[in-house]
Amino acid sequence: MAIINSVLGPLDTADLGFTLMHEHLIVAAAGVYRDYPELLGSNLIDRVVDELKKAKEGGIDTIVDLTTLDLGRDIELMAEASRRSGVNIIACSGWWLDVPRFFEGVSADQMAEVFIREVEEGISGTGIKAGLLKSASDMTGVTPEAEIILRGVARAHLKTNVPIALHSYSPGQVGRMQLPILNEEGVDLKRVKMDHSNDTTDVEYLTWLLDQGCFLGLDRYPGWNVSPLARTQTMKALIDAGYTDRLCPSHDGTVLRVMAANPLISEEERLKANPYGFLYIKKVVFPQLREMGVSEETVNSLCVDNPRNFFEGG
Repeated sequence: MAIINSVLGPLDTADLGFTLMHEHLIVAAAGVYRDYPELLGSNLIDRVVDELKKAKEGGIDTIVDLTTLDLGRDIELMAEASRRSGVNIIACSGWWLDVPRFFEGVSADQMAEVFIREVEEGISGTGIKAGLLKSASDMTGVTPEAEIILRGVARAHLKTNVPIALHSYSPGQVGRMQLPILNEEGVDLKRVKMDHSNDTTDVEYLTWLLDQGCFLGLDRYPGWNVSPLARTQTMKALIDAGYTDRLCPSHDGTVLRVMAANPLISEEERLKANPYGFLYIKKVVFPQLREMGVSEETVNSLCVDNPRNFFEGG
């Protein structure tokens, strides 16, 4: 057992229950929820609470919200949603991909200082503390700006002992660039979760990540570039290879997003792809695993034992 930070205060890992390790209450940009709420639609907090209540009724106890400041994080929204729904929510510090030009010349130590404050003192002056650290690299690999953030996250981790989640572009095997930097910084890779790992079906690459000691976030369900079934078949291959205890299925789902007049993906298309919201794993993925011959004990461990072990230190 260990005590970790949730948005409502200290949380014993024994009380995590069924946990989704990579979700979002909102994805937008910094300040949109407060300053341009009309872009997100109407009844914002009620929509979030309704989705979380459905999740709670379906057996979801905890959601790890990996929304950073540049993705539109609003810590008071998270806390109110958690209070009203009964779902534990764990917030993150760190940074996603939108590193502004105004950060030019900022050092890794400066970023680490900010992240440490959000873990140890609180976010936005609220006293609500982050329970996870996040860094991101995508198709372009680890850019110079992303490396500063990554090293800042590593140094914040070493100071706070809060674990790390990495947004990574798995089709391009970007983890091969990210992990050596964490090694240089002295991070024990069993405290690291490589997210979006099921955007590839390359089991050889995923096995390499696991052999470094990482957990894998298999958190793009239903996803768009790889079919949901192929994602589950990849998970089954990793289970068969003996890596069950470091696999963390989730959705990378979002409740609130900008309601664009001309969206790339319509709400109708999103709903058709996933009519179950945060319950897709339970409603679709777990039945697929059972049909593939995965035991009930193993299925149940993926979102209960593995998140707890990750937060407790691997």
